[in-house]
Amino acid sequence: MPPPLKWTSHADLAIIKRPSVSREEYLDHMTFRRNDRPLFTEIFGPIVGLKEEWEAQGASPGELDFSAFDYRCEARGGVPVNTSLLGGCPEALLEANDEYIIKRDRYGRTVKMPLGKATIALPLDYPVRTMDDWRRIESWYDFSEARFADNWERTARQHLEAGKVLTVSIPGGFDQPRQLMGEEQLCLAYYEQPELIHAILRKIGDMAFAVLDRVSSRVRVDMLTVHEDMAGKSGPLAGPAQIREFILPYYRRIWDMLQDRGARLFDQDSDGDMNAVIPTFMEAGVNCMHPMEPAANMDSVQVRQRYGTRLAFYGGLDKHVLRRDQDAIAAELEYKIPPMVHSGGCVLALDHRIPNGTPLANYRFYHRKVWEIMEREADLLHT
Repeated sequence: MPPPLKWTSHADLAIIKRPSVSREEYLDHMTFRRNDRPLFTEIFGPIVGLKEEWEAQGASPGELDFSAFDYRCEARGGVPVNTSLLGGCPEALLEANDEYIIKRDRYGRTVKMPLGKATIALPLDYPVRTMDDWRRIESWYDFSEARFADNWERTARQHLEAGKVLTVSIPGGFDQPRQLMGEEQLCLAYYEQPELIHAILRKIGDMAFAVLDRVSSRVRVDMLTVHEDMAGKSGPLAGPAQIREFILPYYRRIWDMLQDRGARLFDQDSDGDMNAVIPTFMEAGVNCMHPMEPAANMDSVQVRQRYGTRLAFYGGLDKHVLRRDQDAIAAELEYKIPPMVHSGGCVLALDHRIPNGTPLANYRFYHRKVWEIMEREADLLHT
């Protein structure tokens, strides 16, 4: 039996970066207004188990927390307000053993967490199947003063004074109904219970609009973020028609307000192959996406050729190549980095967490090679 893992939670896997890019440079770079030098980061860090592998391969403490690696990226500061579920159900531990933990979460779902294999629990059931179910819990999304931290405005201004990109978020137009209903039931409801999905997004949208209306009337927000994770290798779980009917009005209402008050980036987080729905999400206001997974047919070079300066992104470098040889790593970087350096509007990064089986020596080589190619291309750009 292998020894127990030492680093198993999101907090354990957190990495240390030293942001050096100013708020103004980042916003200008990602909106194609200037392209001084390329940007490079690590979005998520290692997956569960990799730090133990690297420790056995002789990693230093700085390599394990990533402080030994140089990146060129922005600092972000979130406004401490809540636009998602507030309250919910009391959480409870239902079962625990050496293999997994079963809990009841804030949504009232029974969720199972495999120990040492994941950091996100798998729901086994969901609270909403009908309009009556939704009516019983819709108060979780009421607007209230409790959605604002006592020091929210002071904190936001401190972020701006420190040169951080000021961010706010909204629940995903796909993801939040999915949390309440599950993927299968949600996808059926688009056809069988459209009034239910409209009711959910209308309620959430009204609340989020009210919260962010107050925020943006007092401080200038830079970036709106939304988490969807709505696609796999075979494509998205909602198509252009569903996005246009259900999600676009929800996005557009909030983004139009924030953009009118100076916000510049609307960033969507979704794994998987999103190619079929990129144009529709751009209609909805999205102008930045991540993490651009190559294994799911998200080729950042082709996406840039297709959409030009209308869509920024970060990620795009194939994490799986790091488990191959150095020639394969170099080939991936030579294909992806030069066009991104020359066009701007991109933060170069691996497309998700660094997978198990990635040799420490390969990551060291990857990091050195990224900098070598970026600096070479930046010199060519400014010659």
